[in-house]
Amino acid sequence: MILKRFYDEKLAHASYLVGCPGAGEACIIDANRDLDQYIQAAQAEGLRITKVTETHIHADYLSGSQELAEVTGAELLFSDEGDADWKYDPAIKATLLKEGDSFRIGALRFDIWHTPGHTPEHITHILTDEATSSEPVAAFTGDLVFVGDVGRPDLLEEAAGIMGTAEPGARRLFHTLERFKSLPDSILIWPAHGAGSACGKSLGGSPVSSLGYEKLSNWGLRHNTEEEFVKDVLAGQPEPPVYFAQMKMRNKMKAASFRNRVVPAQLTDPTLAKDAVILDVRPSINYLGNHVTGSLHAPVAAQGFTTWAGWFVPYDSPIVLIALDADDARQAVKDLRMIGLDHVVGFFTEKALAAFPGAGMELRSTPSVPAGSCAIEEGSLLDIRGLGEYVLHHHPESTHIPMGYMAKNKDKIRFDAKTFVHCQGGTRSPVAISVLERMGHQNLVNVQDGFLGFNLALPETACV
Repeated sequence: MILKRFYDEKLAHASYLVGCPGAGEACIIDANRDLDQYIQAAQAEGLRITKVTETHIHADYLSGSQELAEVTGAELLFSDEGDADWKYDPAIKATLLKEGDSFRIGALRFDIWHTPGHTPEHITHILTDEATSSEPVAAFTGDLVFVGDVGRPDLLEEAAGIMGTAEPGARRLFHTLERFKSLPDSILIWPAHGAGSACGKSLGGSPVSSLGYEKLSNWGLRHNTEEEFVKDVLAGQPEPPVYFAQMKMRNKMKAASFRNRVVPAQLTDPTLAKDAVILDVRPSINYLGNHVTGSLHAPVAAQGFTTWAGWFVPYDSPIVLIALDADDARQAVKDLRMIGLDHVVGFFTEKALAAFPGAGMELRSTPSVPAGSCAIEEGSLLDIRGLGEYVLHHHPESTHIPMGYMAKNKDKIRFDAKTFVHCQGGTRSPVAISVLERMGHQNLVNVQDGFLGFNLALPETACV
């Protein structure tokens, strides 16, 4: 058996190639839109991709499964579980899978378990290598079980807006996990996400685990009562990015082809940016030093780039990039396409910024100061961290609004006074500043060392 894991650090997403050398065939599980990585890996092993499948309708990235199947001629296999709201589009040409079904490539058999809870249609692929044993050896768990965590059951309610689904989902998840624990302790768990994903609250960094180890270490598998589990699994989940709802909708529909599109050209005429959303993907120090007024900012080198773009870049607008160079622009385009932000019409380099005022677009800079230098007045310190971070420790004079929810809480932000914006360590605050500036705030200061700086600058009792 051949097994290869593909991991996108910015999405914290894992997908898999499972191959049978004897048959010369491979199956791809939970593919993203970087199709070439799967095709090239299969070719390197002398395999043909003959099956493409998914564990569920994903919320955090745009699936590449349909197009991969089309390009390779592989059979597409999707879940047919769940209610009518969570069925794949009938226009998709796919083999539908239910509890008890199985498929195979050579000596490898994949048995399908319906594993609802994270989502109603979720399935798990239980792998048996019949060339070596009649016992299952691995489970591709999708968003059911992670290393150190379990899938969150509240996304349909929190991200997709389907009210009243979180608690029933949590109860289904408890019973699904009880069944899952009946598998052999030796079975390997290959999940769809790792540390940093918003699809759970405490995902570990290891790429693989065993069921036996997870029974000992994973909080989600150690509950004895349903009520305790429901309470714990719904508490402390991170804020889901707003683009999750877009992904849920698009991933169950017939996909449009996007391969072989030309990388956007370098632009020199700033008037081309007037009707577009300007996304500045340079390092934050460059953005703060000089940027187009009203541009959004997310540094392409940051692990959070894709998520931040999904939070704030509208899906119905053309996008123009400001990048250090063509390499950064190409990387940004690739990352944006992972979540379906495909309409990038071009990019400007940093040198081109000087021409923007002549086209009626102002440039500005944003001051950045250490926490110890902040002259804080009432309502002038904005904490944009997640709720879990804020509850743990925060500055007593701060107003807390998670970065992704600033637009919804505009009435809580003082637009008439200088506002010091901080995150945990200074990485997210420049992103938040770009959003606040786009909302019309004219007097912003970046706290360059974030809450960690306040912890060092203030007396021990000052932060609660």
